[in-house]
Amino acid sequence: MAASELYTKCARVWIPDAEEVWKSAELTKDYKNGDASLQLMLEDGKSIEHTLDPKTKNLPYLRNPDILVGENDLTALSYLHEPAVLHNLKVRFVDSKLIYTYCGIVLVAINPYETLPIYGSDIINAYSGQNMGDMDPHIFAVAEEAYKQMARDERNQSIIVSGESGAGKTVSAKYAMRYFATVSGSASEANVEEKVLASNPIMEAIGNAKTTRNDNSSRFGKYIEIGFDNRYRIIGANMRTYLLEKSRVVFQADEERNYHIFYQLCASAHLPELKNLKLSSANDFLYTRQGRSPVIVGVDDTKELCTTRNAFTLLGINESYQMGLFQVLAAILHLGNVEIKDRDSDSSVIAPNNRHLTAFCELVGVTYQDMSQWLCHRKLKTATETYVKTLPRLQATNARDALSKHIYAKLFNWIVEHVNKALITNVKQHSFIGVLDIYGFETFEINSFEQFCINYANEKLQQQFNMHVFKLEQEEYMKEQIPWTLIDFYDNQPCINLIEAKMGILDLLDEECKMPKGSDDSWAQKLYNTHLKTCSLFEKPRMSNRAFIIQHFADKVEYQCEGFLAKNKDTVNEEQINVLKASKFNLLVELFHDEDKATSPTGQVQGTGGRTRLSIKPDKSREKSSKEHKKTVGCQFRNSLQMLMETLNATTPHYVRCIKPNDFKMAFTFDPKRAVQQLRACGVLETIRISAAGFPSRWTYQEFFSRYRVLMKQKDVLPDKKLTCRNVLEKLVQDQDKYQFGKTKIFFRAGQVAYLEKLRADKLRAACIRIQKTIRCWLARKKYLRKRSSAITIQRFTRGYQARCLVKFMRRTQAATVIQKYRRMYVEKKRYRQKQAAALAMQTILRAYIARQKYQSLLREHKVVIIQKRVRGWLARCWYKRSLIAIVYLQCCIRRMRARRELKKLKIEARSVEHFKKLNKGMENKIMQLQRRIDEQTRENKSVNEKLVGLESSYTVESERLRGELNRLRGVEEQAKNKTNQVTSLLEELEKLKKELSVTQQEKKTIEDWAHNYRDEMEKMVSELKEQNGTLKKDKDDLNRLIQEQSQQMTEKMARAIVQETQQLETDLNEERSRYQNLLTEHLRLEEKYDDLKEAMASSNVSKPGHRRTDSTHSSNESEYTYNSEYAELEEGSRAAEDVTRGIDTSLTLKLQKRLTELEQEKQSLRNELENKEEQFQRARARDDAEFKKARGAELEYESLKRQELESENKKLKHNLVEMRQSLLGNAGASSGAPGSPAYKVLLEQLNSACEELDVRKEEVLILRSQLVSQKEAMHHKETMTEPSVYAEDVSKLKDADELKQACIGLKDTNRLLEHQLQTQRRTYDNEVEALRGELQNVKEENNRQQQLLAQNLQLPPEARIEASLQHEITRLTNENLELLAEDPTASREARVTILRRMVDLMEQLEKQDRTIRKLKKQLKVYSKRIGEMGAGQTEGQTSPGQMVDEPIHPVNIPRREKDFQGMLEYKKEDELKLVKNLILELKPRGVAVNLIPGLPAYILFMCLRHADYVNDDQKVRTLLTSTINSIKKILKKRGDDFETVSFWLANTCRFLHCLKQYSGDEAFMKHNTSRQNEHCLSNFDLAEYRQVISDLAIQIYQQLIKCMENILQPMIVSGMLEHETIQGVSGVKPTGLRKRTSSIADEGTYTLDSILRQLSAFHSTMCQHGTDPELIKQVVKQQFYIIGAVTLNNLLLRKDMCSWSKGMQIRYNVSQLEEWLRDKGLMVCGAKETLEPLIQAAQLLQVKKKTDEDAEAICSMCLALTTAQIVKVLNLYTPVNEFEERVSVAFIRTIQTRLRDRCESPQLLMDTKMIYPVTFPFSPSSLALETIQIPSSLNLAFLTRV
Repeated sequence: MAASELYTKCARVWIPDAEEVWKSAELTKDYKNGDASLQLMLEDGKSIEHTLDPKTKNLPYLRNPDILVGENDLTALSYLHEPAVLHNLKVRFVDSKLIYTYCGIVLVAINPYETLPIYGSDIINAYSGQNMGDMDPHIFAVAEEAYKQMARDERNQSIIVSGESGAGKTVSAKYAMRYFATVSGSASEANVEEKVLASNPIMEAIGNAKTTRNDNSSRFGKYIEIGFDNRYRIIGANMRTYLLEKSRVVFQADEERNYHIFYQLCASAHLPELKNLKLSSANDFLYTRQGRSPVIVGVDDTKELCTTRNAFTLLGINESYQMGLFQVLAAILHLGNVEIKDRDSDSSVIAPNNRHLTAFCELVGVTYQDMSQWLCHRKLKTATETYVKTLPRLQATNARDALSKHIYAKLFNWIVEHVNKALITNVKQHSFIGVLDIYGFETFEINSFEQFCINYANEKLQQQFNMHVFKLEQEEYMKEQIPWTLIDFYDNQPCINLIEAKMGILDLLDEECKMPKGSDDSWAQKLYNTHLKTCSLFEKPRMSNRAFIIQHFADKVEYQCEGFLAKNKDTVNEEQINVLKASKFNLLVELFHDEDKATSPTGQVQGTGGRTRLSIKPDKSREKSSKEHKKTVGCQFRNSLQMLMETLNATTPHYVRCIKPNDFKMAFTFDPKRAVQQLRACGVLETIRISAAGFPSRWTYQEFFSRYRVLMKQKDVLPDKKLTCRNVLEKLVQDQDKYQFGKTKIFFRAGQVAYLEKLRADKLRAACIRIQKTIRCWLARKKYLRKRSSAITIQRFTRGYQARCLVKFMRRTQAATVIQKYRRMYVEKKRYRQKQAAALAMQTILRAYIARQKYQSLLREHKVVIIQKRVRGWLARCWYKRSLIAIVYLQCCIRRMRARRELKKLKIEARSVEHFKKLNKGMENKIMQLQRRIDEQTRENKSVNEKLVGLESSYTVESERLRGELNRLRGVEEQAKNKTNQVTSLLEELEKLKKELSVTQQEKKTIEDWAHNYRDEMEKMVSELKEQNGTLKKDKDDLNRLIQEQSQQMTEKMARAIVQETQQLETDLNEERSRYQNLLTEHLRLEEKYDDLKEAMASSNVSKPGHRRTDSTHSSNESEYTYNSEYAELEEGSRAAEDVTRGIDTSLTLKLQKRLTELEQEKQSLRNELENKEEQFQRARARDDAEFKKARGAELEYESLKRQELESENKKLKHNLVEMRQSLLGNAGASSGAPGSPAYKVLLEQLNSACEELDVRKEEVLILRSQLVSQKEAMHHKETMTEPSVYAEDVSKLKDADELKQACIGLKDTNRLLEHQLQTQRRTYDNEVEALRGELQNVKEENNRQQQLLAQNLQLPPEARIEASLQHEITRLTNENLELLAEDPTASREARVTILRRMVDLMEQLEKQDRTIRKLKKQLKVYSKRIGEMGAGQTEGQTSPGQMVDEPIHPVNIPRREKDFQGMLEYKKEDELKLVKNLILELKPRGVAVNLIPGLPAYILFMCLRHADYVNDDQKVRTLLTSTINSIKKILKKRGDDFETVSFWLANTCRFLHCLKQYSGDEAFMKHNTSRQNEHCLSNFDLAEYRQVISDLAIQIYQQLIKCMENILQPMIVSGMLEHETIQGVSGVKPTGLRKRTSSIADEGTYTLDSILRQLSAFHSTMCQHGTDPELIKQVVKQQFYIIGAVTLNNLLLRKDMCSWSKGMQIRYNVSQLEEWLRDKGLMVCGAKETLEPLIQAAQLLQVKKKTDEDAEAICSMCLALTTAQIVKVLNLYTPVNEFEERVSVAFIRTIQTRLRDRCESPQLLMDTKMIYPVTFPFSPSSLALETIQIPSSLNLAFLTRV
């Protein structure tokens, strides 16, 4: 393909840039061959001219299409080059927040510098079992691939994690190990996976430190081999370390720290156990303060030390060893603070009593004198003598630091050794996975020996990586059978030879170390002389003679020669080591115990360690041995590296390349310069180059056909897809070298996919243009036709409107004429009528005026006459009054004159005494008269006063009444003139009253005026009040409406609150159910572990024979959950588990110590609570004894009365029998000659024997009754006496539980049993008091019932009376026996057995008696009939003599009735195992489900249980239930992966549970029963506790069913719901790179949605055939749909290639098909559809618009079932399949996050696929009658007998 075809206008290219490394630009002009430059426009709109290199004429790199940007695999890019790789990583990292990307076989991991929620257990579960290319790139995908290849190929694996410091190597390796620990589990109870993970905190503490690039940088390399057994479970691990940076112990650069453990100890120095270390702040010690950065932000060193100590404990390093390690570390810190001073130029000295040296010597257990001596001196050895030489201060300081480094290195190696010991088990290792966490390529301003070794190791690893990549490419080409040509790739073998070959750098370094006067300078000169001219990779710096440059595969590195020799020698003063060996500190001696072996490259020979000059001959043999084992650091590193490479070459490697995005530790910030440096250094670009040199793009034929189907014509499409692709590709690409056809794939050169994408896009664009043209034409024509039709319609309506307007005008004109006519007429008529009315009005007014004038004149004349009359009368009266006054005056004057004269005369007479005497008598009379008159006057006055009072009260009467009274008073005055004065006063009073009356009238008028005014005001006020009332009514209405609205709102709010509360309660209930069912699952898992341990114990012959209890011996109402039997079994199981565990791993107890302590405390609290309950029970029992005795006395009295009645009844029966016998004898004597007379004698004999037998049975019943009463009283007394001892025994048994401390299973089960018993005790004790109090009432009711029963018995015939009495007596004795059993099951065992035997005998005798009586009754009826016939025959013989008397009587056949079955099955005790075997263990569900009624095994088991209940055999009931439960568990364990078996036993277990409820006798369960079914209820035992046990068993079976379905559906879901194209042609396949290149499973065919639907239908039909309850089926279907939705959504969230618009359409279609399936099965209301809501919303999210704020709001309101993390994840993963689609912008995602930040939800990304909804078993009674059930012969249950 010519360049002119690709470098056209609008093509995008990459050009170099100094800041961004590569910058994107777009061509503004087509390129033509020969052009010297390109016309480009940058993304910011700036136009530039790019000049081509005149020599090479190389064009700039082309940019990939947008649809390929952000790919999971860099090899999927069409153009493979550096800018494409860099841009793809940047887009994924910055825009999509994806830190992992595949690059062929390499996983590129970019450090986000932020904690991401992508490493949880849900993510691990999602990646478990998946192929590497199926999910988004992740470290878990690499780990899963390694794990599966180990299991599939049985070849060891390695994961090589590399990168520079701060890139995240340690974290990646840690997560890989966590994945292995999670998915594989452990092969023993020692939890090796926890130990493997626990080694990380320890190694980080002692091997990691803060650097300028990383806060937790690993300063050593490590290779961890994780061992697996033949079942691929972790059994142990082994760690190898490389090149610990010892120099960091004594020196740190600025902003760096020493190893973490030192700062952890300093931060925890305040702890009591660390006081003796004499530590303080890290700033107080030289070795921890040099970097001036003692604290890491966000890290608590105190907590980190706790984590480290816990890890030590978990790995078996006890507290004493930990404190010893801390002592050594503290001693190193104190040693660094030892100050060495100059004595002179050639010697130094340590001040006496140096505080830090003293602390060092105390901590390590050496003498102060020896240590101070050899810190400042050294021993020199010659051939004949040994000398002690002083050291200058600088050399002494270096020797001190060397000793510190040596001690730390020894301590480091010791810890690694003990960690390996803790991780090694005695189980044989089958395979391993190695995780290599090693330093990446390093280059600094100053590079020394450490960087040289690190880069040497990276050269070796890069060579291995290149060879592996080359090998994989070659294998791929050979497998596809395409032509293979050698690819030229960079081979770094010359660089490796430069370092490690003979006379290489390492050899010269070792040689120089052996020279007596070797130095760094002389070594540098040897390097220049040897390699400068012979090797092109070796260079000499221009400005230095003590450095050299090596051209590594990544970059040139300049190394400074200073310190190479010293670091290579790693020299330590031997005498200092000898002092430490002589220590009293055992741990320190242990650290140096291998020093004699001379395995460390100290370069020194051991001596005696004296302080004076000695002359000792050296030991030749010892010296020779020492020289043989001397090894330098470089030699050791080379050997260990060689071993590592051999290990890696023997394994299948997996590569993880960690990239550091920036140097400032900023989250999600990408520095292109730093990134491209690391990409070049880590080999990623080399992988790209190797891939680009061959055929990097690979498509399967199906993928190519699906993607480029649009480029084919219909005639090109052939049935053979391979041939179709070949024909089309030959037409599209002319150069056949650009592609190759393999067996299953098509291989393309770089750029060919981009070319095909361009052709596809052009074809689609042309198709779009054609579609747009057609659509636009159709729209335009439709618009024209619509306009034309509109115009015609407008014209029609306009013309009609005009016509209507004309008609309207004409109609209006005519109407106006008529209106004018009538208007004018009306005006004239109105004017006439006005004039006429005016004339009439004038006449009327004039005539009225004249009449009024005449009337006025007449009125005036009349009034004048009246005035004259009144005036004349007034004048006459005035004259009369004056005359009268004058006359009265004259009379008065005359009478006065006469009185004066009389007075004078009387005065003269009075002067004489005699006159007085004469007059005395007359005066006395007069006085008397006057007295009488006074009295009369007084009475009159009184009457007058009364009248005045009446007058005063009626002063309002008219003036005429007053005048009448005045006239009457005047008359009285005439009659009694002496009362004139009084009358006058009365008149005055009257005038006064008149005045008052007038005043009152005025006041009345005033009051009336005020009342009128007040009434007006009141009316006004009333009107105002009415207005206010109306306003108030309006306000009231408004308030009422508001109140109603508020009430309605409150009602709705309360309803919502109630609904929410109900939902919350339902949620809490479901959570409790789920928690309980999870506990059951855990219990089942522990049981399986326990069974495995028993099997292992049996196989290893560890267990003792004869001491194991079988499942059938569990004797309690709680089956296998009872305490006593379970206690013994758990005790034995714990011993067995202990033996097995001891054989497997001796460190079991270390894991359980903490858990044991918690369980012991919990057990002690439960024990205390149990004792308290026992005390309460004792008090309640003592308090209720008296009431019980009273009730018992009443019962005894009743029974004695009953016995008397029975005796009397028996006498009556005897009397009746005697009479009957006599009558029969009489009849027999009368008819002795009649035939049949011997029958009468037989009848009499049988009756006599029956009577005798009845008497015997009566006596036996009475004797048995007396024995039962006596035994019950004795046992009750014994119970009260022995109950404390029984509880004491139980407590002692509880105390014996301390023996179970070494077994986790035993403790867990014991704890569970105690909890269960405590709950049972609580319920029992709470109900005990009420039950005992109600016992007396029950006795009374029983008494009444017995009396009624007795009365009923008396009404029965004599034959039935005895039978009913005996039956009642037996029932009562049975009930009392059960009560006795419930009170004290232990003490009454023997008595109970005796009573039961007697009861069984009695029942058998009663049955025999019943049969005898029935037989006698039948015979009696026959004989009675014959007697009647004979009597009738005699009568007829008398009336009709012709009848023959001697006619023979023919014998009558008595038909036998068919036996009435009671719905019970009887079996013998020895047949129980056969029953369980045939009905459960060996039953085939398929035959039962097809041929027999559903639930038949459950019905059979229940009918057997009914018979055991009927015969009152508690042992039989218990063993049957226990055997049934254990057998079901056994068959499920054996065939638990068979859905049909699990479904069958789930249905039967539920049916058995429903039968136990239906026939339990509880009224709640008997409502739907028939009367016949109620008769079949259990009568003797309450199996409520067994119902709970069976319910738990059903829950376990249900969970097993769900797991079985999940295992079947799991492989189908992703393929059927996501990968398969249900709607063909909607989704296009994108380039996939090397995806699915290492598929770990064979291709078994692609699952489709139809496969899922068929499987769901199979599940549903199977459950329906088995008779599973419909409600239970709904719950199962809901769980199925939840699994489908959760798995699909989780895969969608972890697969970028699935997040597209077309895939959303596919998902919605698939969901609609699932809903249609639900609708067909009638399961739409089971809640299954709701479980798919998150998946539906995710599919909708893929299809909706994602641009504007309105779109964001719509998404937030739509995706309510998705969490914020899930929504953001889908938006980040959204990938356009075609270039017509657009990516989601970062700003839009930020908008979504802002709108959803207030949501309160879980931050979990994935749905929990392991979640199981809590199951319930609604009661479902059966209408099937038990007596109608027939047992088929195919079940081999002939030993069962129907009863």
